[in-house]
Amino acid sequence: MTSKVIYLGGLRTESEHLQSGSKMITDAPVDNHGKGEAFSPTDTVANALATCMLTVMGIKAEGLGLDMEGASAEVTKTMVADPRRISKIEVTISFPSTYGDKETKVLEHTARTCPVLQSLHPDIDKKISFQYS
Repeated sequence: MTSKVIYLGGLRTESEHLQSGSKMITDAPVDNHGKGEAFSPTDTVANALATCMLTVMGIKAEGLGLDMEGASAEVTKTMVADPRRISKIEVTISFPSTYGDKETKVLEHTARTCPVLQSLHPDIDKKISFQYS
């Protein structure tokens, strides 16, 4: 088992990662009857894409002897109705430095093949971009 989720009431959940004991709260968003005081479940999906991309790129960067510390991602999630679902996720990854053409291609390919991106429904529009200092 990976995690345990408890419904706390008031459209809020608490998830516990069983291996580490780390906990996370989610709330329903304001536009869907919630308080919006924490990530919504769909926010966590969009955020998971960015964290997955940064993680696998970090693994690849270590293997290439590159320093990626300080890299960041900005995430925008767009929802639609009927049925209510994520229609678009935009991720812009920014690096604090530049790399050679070969390293840039390897890192970007690695990001675009991350497990979360490969797991998202094909109907979700995914806009991925990279910026280098």
